[in-house]
Amino acid sequence: MRRLRDLPGVAELERKALMKPRYADVDAAHEFPEINECSRAAFGLTAEEADEVVRPEGWDNIDRRPEREQVAAFEAEGWDVTGENRRPLRMLGHLSQQLWLALRGVAGELPFVPDDDEPDPMKSSLAKEAAAFRRNRR
Repeated sequence: MRRLRDLPGVAELERKALMKPRYADVDAAHEFPEINECSRAAFGLTAEEADEVVRPEGWDNIDRRPEREQVAAFEAEGWDVTGENRRPLRMLGHLSQQLWLALRGVAGELPFVPDDDEPDPMKSSLAKEAAAFRRNRR
């Protein structure tokens, strides 16, 4: 599951919203430019630009539903949009619309996540043991 708070800048905005709750207000993006910067870096568009995107026919307006409903819907799509206390992120109102548009391929883009090149410790351990076993049998 991908976590929204792991995207660059989101955790920092969450901390700022904790210290200054005005950050979380949906009309605060004009007052705090780092909100739009974070959104553009993560999804390629801001909330204001996302508002202007024409929704395809049959759009279910998930991006306008209460945050609690969106949390479950995001989880079904493989995204965790909650904080450590399992409550919706304070900044979710600034980012959910862009994430929905990107998830559904309507506008914007999902952040790139490189493949995990780390070998699975269980597999590499078993492979080492098997190689040692073969060497010792000879």
